Amino acid sequence: MLYFTNSTVKLLEKRAMVIKMLVVGPFAANCYIVGSSTTKQGMIIDPGAEAETILRTVQQTGLSISLIVITHAHMDHVGALHAVQEKTHAQFAIHEAEKGLLLTAPMRMLTSLGLTPVKSPPRPDRLLKDGDRIDIGDLHFEVLHTPGHSSGGICLSGHGVVFSGDTLFNLGVGRTDFPGCSHERLMKSIHEKLMVLPDETIVYPGHGPSTTIGDERRGNPFLQNYPL
Repeated sequence: MLYFTNSTVKLLEKRAMVIKMLVVGPFAANCYIVGSSTTKQGMIIDPGAEAETILRTVQQTGLSISLIVITHAHMDHVGALHAVQEKTHAQFAIHEAEKGLLLTAPMRMLTSLGLTPVKSPPRPDRLLKDGDRIDIGDLHFEVLHTPGHSSGGICLSGHGVVFSGDTLFNLGVGRTDFPGCSHERLMKSIHEKLMVLPDETIVYPGHGPSTTIGDERRGNPFLQNYPL
């Protein structure tokens, strides 16, 4: 559950932005339902599991979902993608560098953990690249390519918030001990793409509670020995 200060609540209301966070699946991944309270257009970020819960929450918001964005192709972020897209008929977008992992990484992860496979993720309708813009009604987000945890990992930045996937967490950073990961690239991504954002930018990560860029700049132990 997200805990907002009064100033944060007022800020979100001023932007007329709806943000609902759901913690889903055995890996406690954050799925976000984001939309405009003015136009009622919305998107889903990282439907990792529990499709019925996600769809029920979408219905409660009254949003019309036109896009599903995946920050990276690990199983805990794409597990419910097939089912959610099937019901919403939304387009599905992922970074172009992540396309090759989409059909192999989730299944490989499940097999290694001895878990039951799910339906393979669908092929993407839109391949994203750094600097692309995602428009959801009157909301606009910039795609930030942040490789390191995954080669095609992305964050979405706009309206004073950033959805950071598994790049940056509250007092943590993404793991880099998986095949294809790179700690050096991850730190470079955080330094060049996230730490240049204003301190008051709210960070909504792929796991755990929200934070701000300023709090991470000052207190994240993984960033203290890196020149920010």
